Amino acid sequence: MDQRLERTIMSLLEQRADTSSICPSDAARAVYEGDDDGWRDLMEPARRAAWRLVAAGQVEVTRSGKPVEESEARGPIRIRRARR
Repeated sequence: MDQRLERTIMSLLEQRADTSSICPSDAARAVYEGDDDGWRDLMEPARRAAWRLVAAGQVEVTRSGKPVEESEARGPIRIRRARR
């Protein structure tokens, strides 16, 4: 599931403009196969997948449009392509 979430995050970002971002819930919803709110159970795994992609240098996690470290990330976050 973890690698699937990582691939989904990257795929969703590739479908958007370079300056766009996604919410971890976008990846959770895309991976979840049910019709109910079960995607919510994938929110924490989606966040962890995002942090692994940060460590790999592929994405940045932002809060209020500014990159944040995992230890600083509280509340709503967004995921965008890494800016080099």
